[in-house]
Amino acid sequence: MKKKLSHRLHYPPLYYKALDILTLSRHMSYLYTEDLVGPEKHGPEHKEIYFTGDIVQQSYSLVPEILRAENQSFAEDKRRYIKRVRLLTKKLFYTCDRLENSPVESKEFLPLFRKELRQFRKLQRTWALML
Repeated sequence: MKKKLSHRLHYPPLYYKALDILTLSRHMSYLYTEDLVGPEKHGPEHKEIYFTGDIVQQSYSLVPEILRAENQSFAEDKRRYIKRVRLLTKKLFYTCDRLENSPVESKEFLPLFRKELRQFRKLQRTWALML
């Protein structure tokens, strides 16, 4: 019998959690943008609408930083990318705080997103020690 070879690359669990965060942040951004734009399309825009783009951009930046840290051969370079991932995680929490204080009506995604970020932070700590 032939063995089936897996064509999937092996990524750390942190990578998959970062993809989950990215997906959730895109859904949040779509929902919150709809809330902030509202029915009138030609009125003044809320300054909080940019927070939704910030959260997507920060979560999008997590995945390449994780992969770069995995591919580095020197420990000093790995630590630099680990610091970047920590900084992006901190910025995501800060952006969540700003969204919580915004006039968005539907905030049901925020507790779920914070829960995912807390799980990501736990995985991040163990990943940084193993790297």
